[in-house]
Amino acid sequence: MDAHAKLKPITPEEEAALAELYADFGAEHLMPLWTQIDDLMPKHPAPKAVPHVWKWSKLYPLAKRSGDLVPVGRGGERRAIGLGNPGLGGRPYISPTLWAAIQYLGPKETAPEHRHSQNAFRFVVEGEGVWTVVNGDPVRMSRGDLLLTPGWNFHGHHNETDKPMAWIDGLDIPFSYQNDVGFFEFGSERVTDYATPRFSRSERLWAHPGLRPLSGLQETASSPIAAYRWEHTDRALTEQLLLEDEGQPATVEQGHAAIRYVNPTNGGDIMPTIRAEFHRLRAGTKTPGRREVGSSVFQVFEGSGAVVLDGKEQRLDVGDLFVVPSWISWSLQAETQFDLFRFSDAPIMERLSFARTHVEDAHR
Repeated sequence: MDAHAKLKPITPEEEAALAELYADFGAEHLMPLWTQIDDLMPKHPAPKAVPHVWKWSKLYPLAKRSGDLVPVGRGGERRAIGLGNPGLGGRPYISPTLWAAIQYLGPKETAPEHRHSQNAFRFVVEGEGVWTVVNGDPVRMSRGDLLLTPGWNFHGHHNETDKPMAWIDGLDIPFSYQNDVGFFEFGSERVTDYATPRFSRSERLWAHPGLRPLSGLQETASSPIAAYRWEHTDRALTEQLLLEDEGQPATVEQGHAAIRYVNPTNGGDIMPTIRAEFHRLRAGTKTPGRREVGSSVFQVFEGSGAVVLDGKEQRLDVGDLFVVPSWISWSLQAETQFDLFRFSDAPIMERLSFARTHVEDAHR
Protein backbone atom coordinates (compact mmCIF):
# COMPACT_ATOMS: atom_id res chain seq x y z
CA MET A 1 0.00 0.00 0.00
CA ASP A 2 1.43 3.42 -0.91
CA ALA A 3 1.77 6.45 1.37
CA HIS A 4 -1.29 8.15 -0.15
CA ALA A 5 -3.51 5.19 0.71
CA LYS A 6 -2.53 5.42 4.39
CA LEU A 7 -4.13 8.83 4.72
CA LYS A 8 -7.72 7.56 4.37
CA PRO A 9 -9.62 4.52 3.15
CA ILE A 10 -9.90 4.58 -0.61
CA THR A 11 -12.72 3.45 -2.82
CA PRO A 12 -12.29 1.01 -5.70
CA GLU A 13 -12.71 3.94 -8.07
CA GLU A 14 -9.92 5.87 -6.35
CA GLU A 15 -7.69 2.80 -6.36
CA ALA A 16 -8.23 2.41 -10.11
CA ALA A 17 -7.51 6.11 -10.61
CA LEU A 18 -4.27 5.81 -8.62
CA ALA A 19 -3.19 2.82 -10.67
CA GLU A 20 -3.83 4.81 -13.81
CA LEU A 21 -1.92 7.79 -12.37
CA TYR A 22 1.15 5.65 -11.59
CA ALA A 23 1.00 4.07 -15.04
CA ASP A 24 0.92 7.54 -16.60
CA PHE A 25 3.87 8.58 -14.40
CA GLY A 26 5.81 5.63 -15.74
CA ALA A 27 4.94 6.43 -19.34
CA GLU A 28 6.44 9.90 -18.89
CA HIS A 29 9.48 8.64 -16.93
CA LEU A 30 8.28 10.28 -13.72
CA MET A 31 8.93 8.90 -10.23
CA PRO A 32 6.94 10.27 -7.28
CA LEU A 33 9.00 11.05 -4.21
CA TRP A 34 6.50 9.54 -1.77
CA THR A 35 7.21 6.02 -3.06
CA GLN A 36 11.01 6.35 -2.76
CA ILE A 37 11.91 8.73 0.05
CA ASP A 38 13.38 5.99 2.29
CA ASP A 39 15.92 5.08 -0.42
CA LEU A 40 16.63 8.64 -1.53
CA MET A 41 16.85 10.26 1.91
CA PRO A 42 17.86 7.69 4.56
CA LYS A 43 18.34 8.81 8.16
CA HIS A 44 22.09 8.25 7.75
CA PRO A 45 24.31 7.04 4.88
CA ALA A 46 23.35 3.52 3.81
CA PRO A 47 26.10 2.62 1.33
CA LYS A 48 25.73 -0.14 -1.22
CA ALA A 49 29.50 -0.57 -1.03
CA VAL A 50 30.58 -2.94 1.73
CA PRO A 51 33.73 -3.08 3.86
CA HIS A 52 36.13 -5.63 2.42
CA VAL A 53 39.73 -6.84 2.77
CA TRP A 54 41.94 -7.98 -0.11
CA LYS A 55 44.96 -10.10 0.88
CA TRP A 56 48.27 -9.26 -0.80
CA SER A 57 49.19 -12.94 -0.58
CA LYS A 58 46.40 -13.60 -3.09
CA LEU A 59 46.60 -10.42 -5.15
CA TYR A 60 50.27 -10.63 -6.05
CA PRO A 61 50.26 -14.22 -7.40
CA LEU A 62 47.23 -13.38 -9.55
CA ALA A 63 49.01 -10.29 -10.89
CA LYS A 64 52.07 -12.42 -11.64
CA ARG A 65 49.96 -14.92 -13.56
CA SER A 66 48.51 -12.07 -15.60
CA GLY A 67 52.07 -10.98 -16.33
CA ASP A 68 52.78 -14.39 -17.84
CA LEU A 69 49.64 -14.38 -19.98
CA VAL A 70 48.52 -10.82 -20.77
CA PRO A 71 50.76 -8.45 -22.76
CA VAL A 72 51.11 -4.74 -22.07
CA GLY A 73 50.61 -2.52 -25.08
CA ARG A 74 48.38 -0.18 -27.00
CA GLY A 75 44.73 -0.99 -26.45
CA GLY A 76 44.85 -2.64 -23.04
CA GLU A 77 47.41 0.00 -22.04
CA ARG A 78 48.07 -1.27 -18.52
CA ARG A 79 48.23 -4.60 -16.71
CA ALA A 80 46.13 -3.15 -13.91
CA ILE A 81 43.67 -5.31 -12.01
CA GLY A 82 40.89 -3.31 -10.35
CA LEU A 83 39.57 -4.22 -6.91
CA GLY A 84 35.81 -4.56 -7.23
CA ASN A 85 33.70 -3.87 -4.17
CA PRO A 86 31.38 -6.86 -3.61
CA GLY A 87 28.44 -4.54 -2.96
CA LEU A 88 28.63 -2.57 -6.21
CA GLY A 89 27.11 -5.07 -8.60
CA GLY A 90 30.21 -6.14 -10.49
CA ARG A 91 31.54 -2.66 -11.25
CA PRO A 92 35.36 -2.41 -11.11
CA TYR A 93 35.17 0.17 -8.32
CA ILE A 94 36.47 -0.15 -4.78
CA SER A 95 33.97 2.53 -3.71
CA PRO A 96 31.43 4.79 -5.47
CA THR A 97 34.12 7.47 -5.92
CA LEU A 98 37.46 5.62 -5.93
CA TRP A 99 39.31 3.09 -8.06
CA ALA A 100 42.14 0.94 -6.70
CA ALA A 101 44.16 -1.58 -8.67
CA ILE A 102 47.31 -3.63 -8.49
CA GLN A 103 49.49 -2.89 -11.52
CA TYR A 104 52.19 -5.33 -12.63
CA LEU A 105 55.04 -4.57 -15.03
CA GLY A 106 57.34 -7.37 -16.12
CA PRO A 107 61.09 -7.28 -16.74
CA LYS A 108 62.14 -4.76 -19.42
CA GLU A 109 58.50 -3.97 -20.22
CA THR A 110 57.13 -0.57 -21.21
CA ALA A 111 53.57 0.63 -20.71
CA PRO A 112 52.81 3.18 -23.48
CA GLU A 113 51.99 6.79 -22.77
CA HIS A 114 48.47 8.17 -22.53
CA ARG A 115 46.60 10.83 -20.61
CA HIS A 116 43.15 11.19 -19.11
CA SER A 117 41.06 13.64 -17.11
CA GLN A 118 41.02 11.32 -14.10
CA ASN A 119 43.54 12.05 -11.34
CA ALA A 120 45.87 9.18 -10.47
CA PHE A 121 48.64 8.19 -8.08
CA ARG A 122 50.83 5.15 -7.44
CA PHE A 123 52.02 3.81 -4.10
CA VAL A 124 54.81 1.26 -3.90
CA VAL A 125 54.66 -1.36 -1.15
CA GLU A 126 57.64 -3.36 -2.44
CA GLY A 127 60.17 -3.46 -5.26
CA GLU A 128 62.01 -0.96 -7.43
CA GLY A 129 63.41 -0.57 -10.94
CA VAL A 130 60.46 1.14 -12.67
CA TRP A 131 60.37 4.75 -13.78
CA THR A 132 57.09 6.48 -14.54
CA VAL A 133 57.46 9.28 -17.08
CA VAL A 134 55.03 12.14 -16.39
CA ASN A 135 54.87 14.86 -19.08
CA GLY A 136 58.37 13.86 -20.14
CA ASP A 137 59.82 13.85 -16.61
CA PRO A 138 61.24 10.44 -15.56
CA VAL A 139 60.29 9.62 -11.94
CA ARG A 140 61.90 6.76 -10.01
CA MET A 141 59.46 4.41 -8.25
CA SER A 142 60.76 2.85 -5.03
CA ARG A 143 59.39 1.23 -1.90
CA GLY A 144 57.28 3.59 0.22
CA ASP A 145 57.08 6.29 -2.44
CA LEU A 146 53.88 8.09 -3.44
CA LEU A 147 53.94 9.06 -7.13
CA LEU A 148 51.46 11.51 -8.66
CA THR A 149 49.90 11.65 -12.11
CA PRO A 150 47.37 14.51 -11.98
CA GLY A 151 44.65 14.64 -14.60
CA TRP A 152 45.61 15.31 -18.23
CA ASN A 153 49.32 14.60 -17.75
CA PHE A 154 50.84 12.23 -20.30
CA HIS A 155 52.39 9.24 -18.53
CA GLY A 156 53.92 5.84 -19.23
CA HIS A 157 56.11 3.38 -17.31
CA HIS A 158 59.23 1.39 -18.10
CA ASN A 159 60.96 -1.37 -16.15
CA GLU A 160 64.74 -1.28 -16.48
CA THR A 161 65.41 -4.48 -14.53
CA ASP A 162 65.22 -8.23 -15.00
CA LYS A 163 62.60 -8.49 -12.25
CA PRO A 164 58.89 -7.65 -12.27
CA MET A 165 57.44 -4.91 -10.11
CA ALA A 166 53.94 -4.33 -8.75
CA TRP A 167 52.32 -1.36 -7.04
CA ILE A 168 48.84 0.03 -6.37
CA ASP A 169 47.10 2.63 -8.49
CA GLY A 170 44.48 4.97 -7.07
CA LEU A 171 42.18 7.08 -9.25
CA ASP A 172 38.89 8.97 -9.12
CA ILE A 173 37.49 6.94 -12.07
CA PRO A 174 34.05 6.18 -10.54
CA PHE A 175 33.47 9.82 -9.60
CA SER A 176 34.54 10.97 -13.08
CA TYR A 177 32.46 8.30 -14.81
CA GLN A 178 29.30 9.07 -12.84
CA ASN A 179 29.61 12.78 -13.59
CA ASP A 180 30.57 12.43 -17.27
CA VAL A 181 33.77 14.47 -17.05
CA GLY A 182 36.25 12.01 -18.57
CA PHE A 183 38.51 12.55 -21.57
CA PHE A 184 41.24 10.18 -22.81
CA GLU A 185 44.04 10.52 -25.35
CA PHE A 186 46.77 8.15 -26.58
CA GLY A 187 50.36 9.33 -26.46
CA SER A 188 53.67 7.83 -27.54
CA GLU A 189 53.83 4.09 -28.22
CA ARG A 190 56.80 3.99 -25.85
CA VAL A 191 57.83 6.64 -23.32
CA THR A 192 59.28 10.00 -24.26
CA ASP A 193 62.35 9.72 -22.01
CA TYR A 194 64.10 6.49 -20.98
CA ALA A 195 66.50 8.23 -18.60
CA THR A 196 66.73 6.81 -15.07
CA PRO A 197 67.63 9.72 -12.78
CA ARG A 198 67.56 9.28 -9.02
CA PHE A 199 65.39 12.38 -8.70
CA SER A 200 62.91 13.81 -11.19
CA ARG A 201 63.09 17.39 -12.37
CA SER A 202 59.93 18.21 -10.38
CA GLU A 203 61.58 16.98 -7.17
CA ARG A 204 64.74 18.94 -7.83
CA LEU A 205 62.63 22.09 -8.16
CA TRP A 206 59.95 21.52 -5.52
CA ALA A 207 60.91 18.89 -2.94
CA HIS A 208 62.86 21.02 -0.46
CA PRO A 209 61.21 21.38 2.97
CA GLY A 210 59.64 24.79 3.48
CA LEU A 211 61.18 26.23 0.31
CA ARG A 212 59.27 27.31 -2.78
CA PRO A 213 60.80 28.41 -6.08
CA LEU A 214 60.00 32.00 -7.04
CA SER A 215 59.49 30.67 -10.57
CA GLY A 216 56.41 28.79 -9.29
CA LEU A 217 54.36 31.18 -7.18
CA GLN A 218 51.04 30.48 -8.90
CA GLU A 219 48.65 28.02 -7.29
CA THR A 220 48.09 24.73 -9.07
CA ALA A 221 45.09 22.41 -8.74
CA SER A 222 47.36 19.43 -8.09
CA SER A 223 50.75 19.18 -6.46
CA PRO A 224 53.74 19.83 -8.74
CA ILE A 225 55.78 17.26 -6.77
CA ALA A 226 55.91 14.04 -8.78
CA ALA A 227 57.24 11.85 -5.95
CA TYR A 228 56.88 11.98 -2.18
CA ARG A 229 59.83 9.88 -0.98
CA TRP A 230 59.68 7.28 1.77
CA GLU A 231 62.68 8.63 3.62
CA HIS A 232 60.84 11.91 4.32
CA THR A 233 57.60 10.16 5.32
CA ASP A 234 59.45 7.77 7.63
CA ARG A 235 61.43 10.58 9.27
CA ALA A 236 58.31 12.68 9.88
CA LEU A 237 56.49 9.79 11.55
CA THR A 238 59.53 8.81 13.61
CA GLU A 239 59.92 12.37 14.91
CA GLN A 240 56.24 12.61 15.87
CA LEU A 241 56.57 9.55 18.11
CA LEU A 242 59.86 10.79 19.57
CA LEU A 243 58.21 14.11 20.41
CA GLU A 244 55.34 12.23 22.02
CA ASP A 245 57.92 10.41 24.17
CA GLU A 246 59.14 13.85 25.26
CA GLY A 247 55.63 14.87 26.29
CA GLN A 248 55.01 17.13 23.29
CA PRO A 249 51.64 17.26 21.43
CA ALA A 250 52.84 15.83 18.13
CA THR A 251 50.56 12.84 17.41
CA VAL A 252 46.87 12.68 16.49
CA GLU A 253 46.18 10.15 19.29
CA GLN A 254 48.37 8.46 21.87
CA GLY A 255 50.70 6.13 19.97
CA HIS A 256 49.31 7.21 16.57
CA ALA A 257 51.51 9.31 14.29
CA ALA A 258 50.15 10.48 10.94
CA ILE A 259 50.97 12.79 8.05
CA ARG A 260 49.06 14.18 5.08
CA TYR A 261 50.72 14.63 1.72
CA VAL A 262 50.07 18.21 0.57
CA ASN A 263 50.23 20.46 -2.46
CA PRO A 264 52.96 23.04 -1.68
CA THR A 265 51.32 25.71 -3.84
CA ASN A 266 48.22 26.02 -1.64
CA GLY A 267 48.70 23.80 1.42
CA GLY A 268 45.75 21.66 0.34
CA ASP A 269 45.43 18.09 -0.87
CA ILE A 270 47.70 16.60 -3.50
CA MET A 271 44.85 16.49 -6.04
CA PRO A 272 41.36 18.05 -6.15
CA THR A 273 39.55 14.73 -5.66
CA ILE A 274 41.96 12.57 -3.64
CA ARG A 275 43.53 12.87 -0.19
CA ALA A 276 46.57 10.78 0.75
CA GLU A 277 47.88 10.10 4.25
CA PHE A 278 50.28 7.80 6.06
CA HIS A 279 49.65 6.40 9.54
CA ARG A 280 52.00 4.73 12.03
CA LEU A 281 50.78 3.04 15.22
CA ARG A 282 53.01 1.91 18.05
CA ALA A 283 52.77 -1.78 18.93
CA GLY A 284 49.72 -2.34 21.13
CA THR A 285 47.91 0.84 20.06
CA LYS A 286 44.17 0.67 19.41
CA THR A 287 42.37 3.58 17.79
CA PRO A 288 38.79 4.48 18.78
CA GLY A 289 36.05 3.52 16.36
CA ARG A 290 34.98 6.25 13.99
CA ARG A 291 32.54 6.88 11.17
CA GLU A 292 33.17 9.31 8.32
CA VAL A 293 31.18 10.52 5.34
CA GLY A 294 33.03 9.45 2.20
CA SER A 295 35.13 6.40 1.50
CA SER A 296 38.74 5.46 2.28
CA VAL A 297 41.17 2.76 1.18
CA PHE A 298 44.12 1.57 3.27
CA GLN A 299 47.15 -0.55 2.43
CA VAL A 300 49.42 -2.07 5.06
CA PHE A 301 53.00 -1.03 4.36
CA GLU A 302 54.79 -2.62 7.29
CA GLY A 303 53.97 -4.60 10.41
CA SER A 304 50.90 -6.55 11.40
CA GLY A 305 47.65 -5.85 13.19
CA ALA A 306 43.93 -5.81 12.57
CA VAL A 307 41.08 -3.63 11.42
CA VAL A 308 37.60 -3.71 12.92
CA LEU A 309 35.11 -2.98 10.14
CA ASP A 310 31.48 -2.59 11.13
CA GLY A 311 32.16 -4.64 14.27
CA LYS A 312 34.05 -7.45 12.52
CA GLU A 313 37.77 -7.85 13.26
CA GLN A 314 40.05 -8.88 10.39
CA ARG A 315 43.78 -9.55 10.64
CA LEU A 316 46.12 -7.62 8.35
CA ASP A 317 49.63 -8.22 7.07
CA VAL A 318 51.99 -6.37 4.70
CA GLY A 319 50.36 -5.46 1.40
CA ASP A 320 46.78 -6.14 2.46
CA LEU A 321 44.20 -3.56 1.35
CA PHE A 322 40.80 -2.73 2.78
CA VAL A 323 38.01 -0.29 1.98
CA VAL A 324 35.89 1.68 4.43
CA PRO A 325 32.64 2.83 2.78
CA SER A 326 30.80 5.94 3.92
CA TRP A 327 29.65 5.95 7.55
CA ILE A 328 30.94 2.42 8.25
CA SER A 329 32.58 2.14 11.68
CA TRP A 330 36.30 1.30 11.65
CA SER A 331 39.25 1.15 14.02
CA LEU A 332 42.83 -0.15 13.94
CA GLN A 333 44.76 -2.43 16.28
CA ALA A 334 48.55 -2.74 16.09
CA GLU A 335 50.34 -5.96 17.06
CA THR A 336 53.75 -4.65 15.98
CA GLN A 337 54.60 -1.17 14.79
CA PHE A 338 51.91 -0.77 12.17
CA ASP A 339 52.39 1.41 9.07
CA LEU A 340 49.48 2.08 6.71
CA PHE A 341 49.02 4.20 3.59
CA ARG A 342 45.54 5.72 3.20
CA PHE A 343 43.72 7.52 0.41
CA SER A 344 40.19 8.90 0.34
CA ASP A 345 37.65 11.13 -1.40
CA ALA A 346 37.76 13.64 1.47
CA PRO A 347 38.51 16.70 -0.76
CA ILE A 348 35.21 16.14 -2.59
CA MET A 349 33.22 15.71 0.61
CA GLU A 350 34.78 18.76 2.26
CA ARG A 351 34.43 21.04 -0.73
CA LEU A 352 30.75 20.15 -1.03
CA SER A 353 30.23 20.52 2.75
CA PHE A 354 29.11 16.90 3.19
CA ALA A 355 32.00 15.91 5.46
CA ARG A 356 31.05 14.59 8.89
CA THR A 357 32.94 12.45 11.41
CA HIS A 358 31.80 10.67 14.56
CA VAL A 359 34.45 9.28 16.93
CA GLU A 360 33.24 6.74 19.48
CA ASP A 361 34.08 7.20 23.15
CA ALA A 362 37.40 5.46 23.60
CA HIS A 363 36.73 4.91 27.32
CA ARG A 364 33.45 2.98 26.99
